[in-house]
Amino acid sequence: MKLFNYLALRVAILACLTVVPVIAQHHHDDLHHWEVPSRDPDRIMLTFHGDPSTSRAVTWRTDTSITKAVAQIAEATVNSGFADDAVTMDAKTEPFDLGLYKSNASLIVHYHSVVFEGLKPDVLYAYRVGDGNDYWSEWIQFRTAKPDYAPTQFVYFGDAQNDVLAHWSRTIRMAYQTAPNASFVVHAGDLINTAHRDQEWAEWYKAGGFIHSQWTAIPVVGNHEFSSIEKGEARKLSIQWRPQFTLPVEKDLDPKLHETVYTVDYQDVRIIALNSNDLLEEQTAYLEQQLKNCTAKWKIITCHHSVFSPAKGRDFQFARENWKPLLDKYGVDLVLNGHDHTYARGHVPIRTTDSENSDDLGTVYVTSVSGPKQYQVDAEQMKAYATQGYRLDKSAEQTQFFQVITIENNTLTYVAYTTLGEEYDRALITKDFSTGKKALWHKAE
Repeated sequence: MKLFNYLALRVAILACLTVVPVIAQHHHDDLHHWEVPSRDPDRIMLTFHGDPSTSRAVTWRTDTSITKAVAQIAEATVNSGFADDAVTMDAKTEPFDLGLYKSNASLIVHYHSVVFEGLKPDVLYAYRVGDGNDYWSEWIQFRTAKPDYAPTQFVYFGDAQNDVLAHWSRTIRMAYQTAPNASFVVHAGDLINTAHRDQEWAEWYKAGGFIHSQWTAIPVVGNHEFSSIEKGEARKLSIQWRPQFTLPVEKDLDPKLHETVYTVDYQDVRIIALNSNDLLEEQTAYLEQQLKNCTAKWKIITCHHSVFSPAKGRDFQFARENWKPLLDKYGVDLVLNGHDHTYARGHVPIRTTDSENSDDLGTVYVTSVSGPKQYQVDAEQMKAYATQGYRLDKSAEQTQFFQVITIENNTLTYVAYTTLGEEYDRALITKDFSTGKKALWHKAE
């Protein structure tokens, strides 16, 4: 009898060992291991939500076995002792069905988010996310903003979009190598190519790795963040956008614009993110509202579509007719665009001489691309913009870029780097804060 029981037990164990892996693999058989959700936090994303000197938001993903998640935060110290003083905060958990888009695996995942509030200005914090027991991320550091005007540095990317893991990885990693202490990063739309396809979002997160959890992001929606879910249906915002990014909600705007149109005030720099895909007239009123009573020393606008499109066949006429007059009227300093898969930096108004300096500067406009998809510059189209007060200062084709922007005292320094880390373009804007008068210095093309 004992022998029979022993043999039966062995048969049962062997059956479990052979059957269980097959069942587990069948559920994820079309996914890379870095796409598969687990109990361990992945896709950790840091964003602005509230005053950057006292708050941040963090969002992450797990499988559905994690139903209660938390985040911990503490002032960083020179050793691991800070962990003993960490404050624990319960996360908001949101089930998300990847299978809403038929090309995705039929999986339910959990997104978790926490807004850190009541932080101290200009303090280095360490945080981690997890289930509160056995499954944690590493400790990750970020610094809160200073409450007043102070030196600021950030990074800006045009479209990543295609072959993101293969070809955008080295761009974002070179950017981090070049400006590791950047306070935040602007992604100017078309982060991926197919709005709802989760494999592409997985590539975007894997390409940036820990950088996404350490550099606070200002993500902007591009046209490729919109697509129909079913053939014949209207185009919709990426189903992943709102679950994976915890962003400010402008409650007075149409709900369709929530978390795609918002303003961040960072150390006396106002950054306004617009959605150049939809409801443009409503955003025109919002833009004027955000500029009219703005006392920030610097004003920066970012949206996906290029106001002065350098690529052939592209024309964002609405922005030039409706947004540009507001940028002129309220003295916007810099506009950061993507969409056209080329590089162009220009400014208004046109210089009256060919010298390298201009002391009648209006707004500097930049279009850039960080991914491998490249178009050609339409030289004739760029010349035609002269009738609208625009002059092209520097352009490029077939080159992946990232930009590092540094603000200190009365100077904004803009530098464009290739994905090799080599400087390609540099421009300096100096401003008299008492009069608003600006001057531009750069090397002529």
